[in-house]
Amino acid sequence: MAALILTVLFLTGLAQADQLSVPPPAPYGPAPNARQLNWQGLHVYAFIHFSMNTFTGNQWGGGDEASSVFNPTAFDADQIARTVKDAGLAGLILTAKHHDGFCLWPSVYTEHSVKNSPWRGGHGDVVKEFSEACHRQGILFGAYLSPWDRNRADYGRPEYIKYYRNQIQELLTNYGPVFEMWFDGANGGTGYYGGAKEHRKIDASTYYDWPRTFSLIHKLQPDTIIWTPDTQGDVQWGGSESGMVKDPCWATDGTSMSDGKKWIPKEGDVSLRKDWFYNPDPAQEASIKTPAQLMDIYFKSVGRGANLILNLPPDRRGVIPEADVAALKAWHEVMQKTFKTDLALGARMTASNTRGNDPRYTAANMLCRPKKAANSYWATDDQEKTPSFTADLVHPVRFNVIELREYLPLGQRVGRVAFDSWDGSGWVEIAQAPSIGSQRLVHIPETTTDKVRVRVLEAAASPAFSRFSLYLMPPMLAEPQIDRDKSGMVSFRPEAASHQFYYTLDGTEPTASSPVYQAPFSLPKGGLVKVRSILDGEKQSAVTARNFGLAKDKWTVVESSFPDGSSRALDENPKTDWYTVEKKAGSQVPHPAPQSVTVDLGAPATLSGFTYLPNPGRVSATVDQYQFYLSLDGKNWGKPVAQGEFSNIKASPIEQTVVFPKTQARYFRFVALHTLEPKEGVSVAELGVIGE
Repeated sequence: MAALILTVLFLTGLAQADQLSVPPPAPYGPAPNARQLNWQGLHVYAFIHFSMNTFTGNQWGGGDEASSVFNPTAFDADQIARTVKDAGLAGLILTAKHHDGFCLWPSVYTEHSVKNSPWRGGHGDVVKEFSEACHRQGILFGAYLSPWDRNRADYGRPEYIKYYRNQIQELLTNYGPVFEMWFDGANGGTGYYGGAKEHRKIDASTYYDWPRTFSLIHKLQPDTIIWTPDTQGDVQWGGSESGMVKDPCWATDGTSMSDGKKWIPKEGDVSLRKDWFYNPDPAQEASIKTPAQLMDIYFKSVGRGANLILNLPPDRRGVIPEADVAALKAWHEVMQKTFKTDLALGARMTASNTRGNDPRYTAANMLCRPKKAANSYWATDDQEKTPSFTADLVHPVRFNVIELREYLPLGQRVGRVAFDSWDGSGWVEIAQAPSIGSQRLVHIPETTTDKVRVRVLEAAASPAFSRFSLYLMPPMLAEPQIDRDKSGMVSFRPEAASHQFYYTLDGTEPTASSPVYQAPFSLPKGGLVKVRSILDGEKQSAVTARNFGLAKDKWTVVESSFPDGSSRALDENPKTDWYTVEKKAGSQVPHPAPQSVTVDLGAPATLSGFTYLPNPGRVSATVDQYQFYLSLDGKNWGKPVAQGEFSNIKASPIEQTVVFPKTQARYFRFVALHTLEPKEGVSVAELGVIGE
């Protein structure tokens, strides 16, 4: 009888517990599938742009390059994969085929591949070596396969799609797991096309029949993430090649947290160097991003809920250059110091509301404890859309980074959030964020307090947060800024009594034994300048570098197809431009390409290249096809010393550098043949020339 009574009481208790338990919140809007959820947790991985362009200096190959051009002298996939791993990146994505159509694996469907290159005697397979190196290093492997193929005779025709899908099948069946397939938006245009040098236009939304292509991918490898520039795939381009995504960043196809119909998280992309493919031009090494720049990009991509893909271009040896490895190591050290210790651990967590007062949804679930359940989170009652929680840190804590994450299986639910610190007598707001999503990192001035409060100001549904953390990013000595005026005088800033600038002009890294900056110095012929700050003989900033062309103080415009404002292309002010639009009777009349400007340097010089800086505010007027002429007397010009396209300039409107054989000249003529929008005027923010 006693046993029967105990059993009845036990079952009654279970029934009462069931009645008291509260169901989890219903998902709000679209939510990630399993592969998207797994991908979102990768945060950062590498892009490896390595192919035909590495050896030509181009960014987009024309498709007419011989397979023999591809010939790395010391290719080492393990060095590249190890560099990726040592930088703390989750994996890499290799450009298995870029727009030129050259395949880095011995595809049975084309002769334009490594099997007809001198590398490895024609028996090599770059894709295989990368895949195996990634496996050895314990990182993920992915592949980029350009939909556009400037080499194929059948591009633009139905039969090309069969060829393209055959390539996908090779990559997804012969090289192990592929975590992400990358399909960019450059589709159709001028090309070689098997000898037919012509312009081919396609409708990218229909030509590739993406639904069928994507179905093939997921049939072959169900866990593979598909990246596209639009919303057709699993993840979407972040919108620029700066690595940064807009803020707020919604992980749906909508423009707010409440109007999305499809879960489509964002990926920011950026290159460690200025260009995507390796270029031996000294300006490329000068453009290597510093740890401070990379941290800023990280906070404005991963810290806004996106993932980040960081391009690392191998050189012509087939390895990541030493300067790039050093930059990645320095960045990784800052990342390690920042995120190694979670200063919120051990806090006493309280909340204005807990869902059904159920301990399964307590605010303490947000702390990142070692054995924390993967599906634990703080949640509120459905009607509580603007709650708050408080972290009592027990003792004062010094921090400058706040982390907050939503529980993504329930969708992106929260908009604006405010963060407060306790000053001993009241709450002081220290920051706001316009969205949360996968991960929100808020970088604030250094703060010391024993209590932090988080208030939800806007939400489409009751919040569900899975993580709250505090970190202290170590201070970094400010990176020097390098300036040069039109006369060629170089100066560094900001100057301070607490530190000194050490600089070099020979390409070497500045150290405490390098020349000390005393006053502006003359560099009229240009060259590579590197500088770093050193404080108290020990604490060092990252190295800042700039590569200058010839000084412009003696330059004059002697002829221009549109004279108004042409001198602004030479004024060393990137905020002004020569813009071929005429103001007439209250309206603007564009003077479209072709347009030209002729410049007298003031004296003969040996030239080896030129630079064109677009105005990011006039994208449609950006020059994408050009000619460049040189002359000693301003009368006899001959053929252009350089002509071609500024490939990818729409997505990446940065300074373009074009090199040519050394030539004596006093005059140059820049011809803008075409702009991104042909009926627009021409915009030139700055022109420069590279001297000897």
